[in-house]
Amino acid sequence: MAPLPDAADRSQALADLLSRVALGDRAAFDRLYRDTSPHLLGVILRIQRDRAQAEDVLQEVYVNVWRSAQSFNPALSQARTWLNSVARNRAIDSLRRRQAEPQTLSRFQAGPDEDDTDMLQDIAADTPGPLDLLEQASDARALTSCMKDLSGEQQHSLALAYYQGLTHAEVAEQLGHPLGTVKSWVRRGLQSLKTCLERASLALN
Repeated sequence: MAPLPDAADRSQALADLLSRVALGDRAAFDRLYRDTSPHLLGVILRIQRDRAQAEDVLQEVYVNVWRSAQSFNPALSQARTWLNSVARNRAIDSLRRRQAEPQTLSRFQAGPDEDDTDMLQDIAADTPGPLDLLEQASDARALTSCMKDLSGEQQHSLALAYYQGLTHAEVAEQLGHPLGTVKSWVRRGLQSLKTCLERASLALN
């Protein structure tokens, strides 16, 4: 039986995978996802304890890894440390986005005599795989491009309503504008985004 790789070998293997992902290597991305997703889900669950939301965050993490792997510098940090940092930051962002919603600290919180790794078992079979995440990354780029075509008021209103989860009334209060005006910005912004994203989808087909 071949000896198990030591920590240094595992770290180097992850660094090599990230380097290949930075070059657009889909096979390396698939391997990185399979090798690290259970661990990163555990990192996220320690911050975002709602399992469904944690799995959504995990998807965001790998979209971010695919898009920013070139920023990883093995001279500055180990690959696992870099991945942990991406996962923690996304989990914290998730909590901030949902600060207006009730937080669930239910069955996912390990008890004093439990091992945190228990939370990593039975990842849902319908969790998106690497190719799904790549498609989401492309969608994210299209969305970012389309958002730039909106007015500043529309961008701000949509960001507050859909990224921070505020109601139209709360958006109106935060922006200091009448509710009807804010609803109009949101409605027209969504219509413009829909048209732009449909054009982007047709251009890819």
